[in-house]
Amino acid sequence: MDPAGVGPLEGRTDPREAKGNTSQVTNGGGQPKPVAAAWEEAKAFYDNLSPKKKPKSPKPQNAITIAVSSRALFRMEEEQKIYSEQGVEAYVKYQLDHENEPFLPGAAFPFVKALEAVNMQLRELYPDSEELFDIVLMTNNHAQVGVRLINSINYYNLFIERFCMTGGNSPINYLKAYHTNLYLSSDNEKVTEAIEEGIAAATIFSPNRDVQVSEEQLRVAFDGDAVLFSDESEQIVKAHGLDKFFEHEKTYENKPLAQGPLKGFLEALGKLQKKFYSKGLRLECPIRTYLVTARSAASSGARALKTLRSWGLETDEALFLAGAPKGPLLEKIRPHIFFDDQMFHVEGAKEMGTIAAHVPYGVAQRQRRAAQGMKTPNSK
Repeated sequence: MDPAGVGPLEGRTDPREAKGNTSQVTNGGGQPKPVAAAWEEAKAFYDNLSPKKKPKSPKPQNAITIAVSSRALFRMEEEQKIYSEQGVEAYVKYQLDHENEPFLPGAAFPFVKALEAVNMQLRELYPDSEELFDIVLMTNNHAQVGVRLINSINYYNLFIERFCMTGGNSPINYLKAYHTNLYLSSDNEKVTEAIEEGIAAATIFSPNRDVQVSEEQLRVAFDGDAVLFSDESEQIVKAHGLDKFFEHEKTYENKPLAQGPLKGFLEALGKLQKKFYSKGLRLECPIRTYLVTARSAASSGARALKTLRSWGLETDEALFLAGAPKGPLLEKIRPHIFFDDQMFHVEGAKEMGTIAAHVPYGVAQRQRRAAQGMKTPNSK
């Protein structure tokens, strides 16, 4: 019996004997078959018995690099509790004792799976291209914890080859070295540090209830102001109110807004979308983007759309809610991730089952930090 559990390849010439032989062999029905064809068939048969190789990782300078923290990718609440209450030594010991137990999926897990699904289609269309998503696990864990993380990644069959385990040090320099296009973490301080260094970043949160998301299409939803765009317009609202804001937007309708922290990520998504469009697959594109903004279409929507146009960018859908809650609409979209700079929109999305990420950028964050600072002297 051969390795596949079937009989020998009867009637086929041994490839070693076939060299230079131009005679014919017969197939199962007695019909003549060229030796070369028989050799190709045999080769294909044995190739299928070999384990499939993992795809090669793209070079960081060519890829769209998504850095994800271990606590964003996996659920580690129990481990984090041990670290907080018992210290680093107890934490490392617990991880070593449980290193053969995979972590449960965390908030960023469906997003990462969707990225890998897009990569699979890109590799089929462009086998030699390195314009792919490249996922880097960025964690301040001790290297000793790495085995459990590797085991978990292999358990879920994730293609994550690059790890940075910084042992408590800041990940910022590593993020820059990897040309990071997006950093997702559950640690707001690290995210804020990344934003201040010009790296697109967000603090990701698990939804309050589970909602099924697409396994075939990556869906990414963005707020506009202080996410894709600068916080220029929000500063007007905070300082002078809505009426002045509407007047300001009408006056400057044809002046593009400055870019916000996630403009570059939308640009990267658009670049990959065009690779599908060029193959005639616009309607079947596995990436779909959404602008979900509290702006009103009639009074302030034109400037947002004209700004995207001036950048050579677009979103597949633009939803102007005129101040209405975003959660119910996001429940219908079911994005793998939704970015917003306002925590009350993040909370509203979470309540409706959406994986939401907070972008700590702009005037709203400065006011929030100032308010927290006023409370600090009375706190312990």
